[in-house]
Order: sequence, then structure tokens, then C-alpha cells
Amino acid sequence: MNSQLLLKLYLIISGGVFLLVGIFHFFRLIFQWPIVVGSTTIPFLLSYAGLPEAIVASLLAFWLLRKGIK
Repeated sequence: MNSQLLLKLYLIISGGVFLLVGIFHFFRLIFQWPIVVGSTTIPFLLSYAGLPEAIVASLLAFWLLRKGIK
């Protein structure tokens, strides 16, 4: 396979995954969805921190894809 094609595929997949994670964080904050792992409740602070990071990573991946890294 062509390395250029593999890079495009990687950027599409990673951008999509980060976008889905960002959407999940957004809806978790809007609807106050709790996350409980065992007996531990995950604080909403992690979603406040994770939302902008996931969106920026997604936008960066799609920007690189559009720019056409060579």
C-alpha cells in the first residue's frame, strides 16, 4: 500500500474517533450522565478537560487531511 494512502486513512480514522469522544464528552456534560466503574464515580471535571482536547485533536487530524501532508 502507498504510504500516502495509509496516512490519509490514519487521519480519517483518528479524526473520527476523536470527534466521537468529543461528542460523548459534550453530551455527558449536557445531560449529566454519570460514569461509574466498580464503586468509583468518574468526575465531570474529566469531561470538561477532555472535551476541548478531543475536539482540537479531531480538528487537527481533519485539517492535516485537507492540507494534504506530503
